[in-house]
This record gives sequence, structure tokens and C-alpha cells, in this order.
Amino acid sequence: MQTDRPLGVAILGFGFIGKVHAYAHLNIPLFYDPPPLRTRLVGVATSSKESAAKAKALMGFEVATIDQLSLIDRDDVDIVHICTPNDLHREALLAAMRAGKHIYCDKPLTATLAEAEEVAAALKTYKATGQMTFNYRFLPATMRARQLVDEGRLGQISHFRGAYLHAGSIDRNRPLNWKADASRGGGVLNDLGSHVIDLLGHLLGPLEPMHAVTRVWAKQRFSTADPSWKIANVGEDFVMVTMRTADGAPGVVEASKIATGAEDELRFEIHGEKGALRFNLMEPNWLEFCDLDDSEAPLGGERGWKRIATAGRYPKPGGFPSPKNTLGWERGHMHCVFSFLDAIAKGQPGNPDLQHGVEMQRLLDRIAKMATKVG
Repeated sequence: MQTDRPLGVAILGFGFIGKVHAYAHLNIPLFYDPPPLRTRLVGVATSSKESAAKAKALMGFEVATIDQLSLIDRDDVDIVHICTPNDLHREALLAAMRAGKHIYCDKPLTATLAEAEEVAAALKTYKATGQMTFNYRFLPATMRARQLVDEGRLGQISHFRGAYLHAGSIDRNRPLNWKADASRGGGVLNDLGSHVIDLLGHLLGPLEPMHAVTRVWAKQRFSTADPSWKIANVGEDFVMVTMRTADGAPGVVEASKIATGAEDELRFEIHGEKGALRFNLMEPNWLEFCDLDDSEAPLGGERGWKRIATAGRYPKPGGFPSPKNTLGWERGHMHCVFSFLDAIAKGQPGNPDLQHGVEMQRLLDRIAKMATKVG
């Protein structure tokens, strides 16, 4: 897509993730020289006039509204970011596809499989660029991990494990927010499980679920709207699923919001006949690699786990501020948005595209339906 004008961006939802997406647009021209194309923040849609006005004043949006459909249909909006709660994705996705807008959608694609199948049907005639926000693919450490796997440095995979652990729901008196509300597509499987399953699938290829277990830690939680009463439609706080690769390598994947002591702990280990990889998001500047081609000697030789300093080592036109500088969490989001804008500029599909979002929803639905509920 060749254009001399900045592409207009609309952001639907301006909670945590909406701010992250806006941050990416404001900073990409500083971190990528040259950027793939220029953008401008045209409009924001939120759930209240007060929050919309606050977002407009904070970020310099030209328009603030509570009507996301009218914002999508504006002629000066080329790109739509879907950053709303899961149960609001479907309407926005279908409207943006009908309007021919480029779409950047936070995960999961929708709240339910039925909604995802509606999107899948609409994708058959959708011609613009769409991309999912699976930002953990876009850290230098995970990009290097994919490179090592593609080079065959691990050989045949023997087994793997992955986990994404938070601790925020261990307090049973914590009120129910939409991310934990099962009626709104909440629960840890959709929220954190989608991230770790996507990342492992990105590294190892399609994954097949075999068995799953879920647990709801607090069967009822207080309502945020009225703290005097409790709500029972609480999504799962923990999920563990055994999976296998197309080559039959087994693995265990966990996602939890009741992992006491955890902060934002996304981690994986992949073991193969020639080498192994491991990574923890709490140490984002390093990828650990064990290479069995290294020499082994009575005193150890050179074999063993080595820490690869990945830090800020993005390929050109990235690389600012410096490869040696430590990495911030938001940097993966920025590179994910950069890849989306680059795809628009080149007239290519996003990667991962919206069809991948549909396939992920199908996989998550299979896991949810096979899961044994405990506790």
C-alpha cells in the first residue's frame, strides 16, 4: 500500500491494552528508521463519555465517542484496533471487515467459538490486512528461539513444557472483572493460555491437545458494580493441558492466575536430540541454549546451558535505542504493531493473521470442552 498521507487509526477500548497500542503508534517513528508507513491517532471509542474525553485529552485523538460503529465507518479511519473486552470483539470485527478497514485485534479473537466462526465466514471476502496481537512472538529472545529451531539446532524434539503464571486471583475476595467473567469470554485459558499456546505453536508447529484440567479457585466473586452481592459465573483460574506436536513430541502447558509468588512469568523449555532452549519473560534480555555439538570433557568442556544476550537486538530498521539496552515489556507489543504496519505497506496478510485467531479459538474451545473440572 503506497500512500503519502498518514493512515488514520481508531482504537476501540482504552483500558490497559488500548493504551499499549496507542503507545506503539506514537513511538514506532522513533524506534524504526524509517517506519513502514506513517499513522495518526484519529479516534477512540470507550464505554463512557468521561473515559473517552480523558483518552482524547491524554493522547491527542481528534475524535472521542462511545459509538464504536460510527468511528469504524469514518472515511478518515484506515486502521481499527480492537482492544475491548472479549464479548465486544465480534461486532467490531464484522463492522470493520464490512468497511474494508485494516484490523489489529487483541487476543482472543472473540468470546466464543460460534462468534469466531462468524468471523471465519466473513474472512472469505475480506481483502484488507488483519493481524492478531500475539506479542510474545516479537521479543528478540523468542525470535532467536524460532531461528534456532528453524536452523535445526535442536534436532528432533523429545518433549516441551510451557507456562504463563500470574497470582492476581489468589485472593478470593478480589472482585470479578471482565477477564475472569465466563459470560464475557473470560477465564485464564483465553487470557493467558492463548499466549503460551500460541508461542509454543509458533516455535514447534501445530499442537494437538490430549487431556486438560481446570480449576475455579473462588466459585463466587464480588461484583464490581455492587460489592454487596456476589456473581457465580467465574471463569477458570487454572488450566493444565497435555499436548503433542505433529511429530508426536509430548508437552505440558499451564496457565494460572493463582500461582502465588508469580508476577508475569511466561516461560518455556524445549528439549531435542541436539539441543534445548529455555526462556522466562521475567528475564527478557536472555535466551538460554544448550548445544550438544559443544565439546564435552572430563572437567565439563564447553557443554551446558549458555545465556544468549538478546536484549534489544531487533533487525533493521529497528534497533533503537541500542542492541545492548535492556528490554521493556512493551517493546514486544511495539514490534508486533510494526510488523502489522509493514504488512499493510507491502499489501500482505498480517502474521499471525485473523484466520490464525479463528484457529486458536477452535483449539481453545476443544481444550475447554475436554477439560476435567477439579476443586
